Amino acid sequence: MSAQQVQAVRVRAISSYIPEDWHTEFRAHGHRAPTMLLPCGPGIAWELGPVPPSTVHHLKAAVEAYGGHVWLSGQTRLLALLPPWHLEELLSALATHADPEVTSCAHAWRTAWQRLHTSPRPLTIGPLTCEWGTRTYIMGILNVTPDSFSGDGLLRGNGPWLETLVKRARQLVAWGADLLDIGGESTRPGAPPISLDEELRRVIPAVRAVVQAVNVPISVDTYKAEVARQAIEAGAHLVNDVWGLRMDPDMARVVADYGVPVVIMHNRSRPKEAVQEPRLGGRYVGVHYTHLMRDILEELGASIDIALRHGVPEEHIIVDPGIGFGKSVEHNVELLRRLDELRVLGRPILVGPSRKSFIGYTLDLPPEERVEGTAAAVVLSVSRGADIVRVHDVLVMKRVAQMTDAMVRGTPRTHQQDYREEHR
Repeated sequence: MSAQQVQAVRVRAISSYIPEDWHTEFRAHGHRAPTMLLPCGPGIAWELGPVPPSTVHHLKAAVEAYGGHVWLSGQTRLLALLPPWHLEELLSALATHADPEVTSCAHAWRTAWQRLHTSPRPLTIGPLTCEWGTRTYIMGILNVTPDSFSGDGLLRGNGPWLETLVKRARQLVAWGADLLDIGGESTRPGAPPISLDEELRRVIPAVRAVVQAVNVPISVDTYKAEVARQAIEAGAHLVNDVWGLRMDPDMARVVADYGVPVVIMHNRSRPKEAVQEPRLGGRYVGVHYTHLMRDILEELGASIDIALRHGVPEEHIIVDPGIGFGKSVEHNVELLRRLDELRVLGRPILVGPSRKSFIGYTLDLPPEERVEGTAAAVVLSVSRGADIVRVHDVLVMKRVAQMTDAMVRGTPRTHQQDYREEHR
């Protein structure tokens, strides 16, 4: 393995909050979890790999010299447990090592450590400047579909849907939505795709109407580059791609050419792994991950690389772990619990748990009765570092997010303060 290849080493800050998470981590490294009480939260346990075998042993010796513990997985991956007050000293020592492969790993490790403790730089999305880390931003959902899983599709029936859409958009903003997300194709498990022409017929008039009606950023929820292009020209400020720039090879170029931010989502959805239940809706079963958090981080990292190669500025990228997209009920619960592991990517985090089937199957409730389950998911998401939550029930979730912000960010704010500062 060359020194250039080492630059691609992935560093993961492991956040294990229950004993089973630790057992999962140690099993992934071929070991049994120790019986001692292990810490929780990111910044104490780290996974590095792949790195050259000689580098692994240099790192192991260095961590142990600073009072840490190391478990190896094969010859190219290690799990390190180290008190955070010793980590800075360790990284400083490794940065001056004679072996360039060791210093490359130390640089990647230091970058991940810094990202855990530093919010991304502010991002302007249309009329809104997002100061990441100061509060949670609310993205309201506008489904311009007849078949949304949540029952809120605005194309149900034969009424004047654009008028209904505008009324709904204004209501969401009045309730506290900071952004609105317009989508024309259902992404529920097992949903059939629609044609480009049909998606354009739904989305473009919707974007034009909503842009004229409200003064908040408009996001277009699509994985088709042509839909994104026309939506941006119609006034959309943000692209929300549920396939992380991997479905349409032209999407990254469109985002770069128009200079708009993009939400890159993790997605392993496959129709054959979706099952339907009349009351609770669709869910995914039989989805295989070698290691849930590692796989999600690596695949999101690959999508970020696609964006950067096409000229999308790093500060324009928002990541979404893809709750409900190619993940079982158990996967979704674990992902929310360990969401803070995504912070090593250094990008703002968007989470969309609203009314999803993992809530329904956990509580045995249909979509219209999942507000409390969604609230619990929002609380956990915010406490684990989410910057944006994408929700149907804006009024309730705005309050939930504000209260959670007051507890976990330590700076209580009111909706009136946010509104005055962002519209002055």
